[in-house]
Amino acid sequence: MLIEEPKSKIDKIRQRIYIVIYGTNTKAGKIFDIFLLIFILLSVLAVMLESVQYIDEQYHAFLIAAEWFFTILFSIEYILRIFSTKKPWKYIFSFYGIIDFLAILPMYLSFFFTGSNLLGSIRALRLLRLFRVLKLANFIGEATNLKAALKASRAKIIVFLFTVLIIAMVVGTLMYLIEGPESGYTSIPRGIYWTVVTLTTVGFGDIYPQTALGQFLAMFVMITGYGIIAVPTGIVSAEFAKQKGNKTKSNPEKTNIACPVCNTEIHNENASYCYECGSKLKV
Repeated sequence: MLIEEPKSKIDKIRQRIYIVIYGTNTKAGKIFDIFLLIFILLSVLAVMLESVQYIDEQYHAFLIAAEWFFTILFSIEYILRIFSTKKPWKYIFSFYGIIDFLAILPMYLSFFFTGSNLLGSIRALRLLRLFRVLKLANFIGEATNLKAALKASRAKIIVFLFTVLIIAMVVGTLMYLIEGPESGYTSIPRGIYWTVVTLTTVGFGDIYPQTALGQFLAMFVMITGYGIIAVPTGIVSAEFAKQKGNKTKSNPEKTNIACPVCNTEIHNENASYCYECGSKLKV
């Protein structure tokens, strides 16, 4: 019979902090995550307002103070996340760990690089925690399907982009020969630039064909552009539908229960142990 060793005060404090910070299924954890999301939104808003000149002129000191407040707050949170987990390096090099670190970095870099604090808008990436807070595990599953669809269709998309590049080079060369420098087509790269802008239906209007033959070719490029836009969408949509079709009802639903040891999330709803480290899950 195994006798469980009594936990020290530090271990008890670490466990309580872990329950609050990582425990999305606890009341304290939900409240913490909701306030965290609010602070993230406010910090991003402060960075955005600082970029508006007339607002920054009037409230510069207040905005800088607010950014330092959020930076210190997020720094404390980052340290507590490392302190409370049993595998800190697992968290530090995880996706969320890297995002959390990048969120606090800009203000400290402002001591060495002027204006780097404006990079604080990267904190918006921390809003991805919203999926954990609202238990939107199904959305994460859909994101996985989309990733798989993009990966499966990359060869077709590469062939498609290569074909578009060839069309742009051929048409750009023809426009250079037909229109010439008098109409703004001063070089073949300039003609390719016009072709790409026209194919994507952007149409800046900085250069345009003035001869009848050039305008006829432009109509061909415009009509082709509408068809080209639909091609990559159709490729990805077909692969996405295929990924969805491969899922059967026998696949267990996913839940956002986090492992108390390694912090791995998204386990099968009927799982009792973590698939990553084998620790028992607290359902």
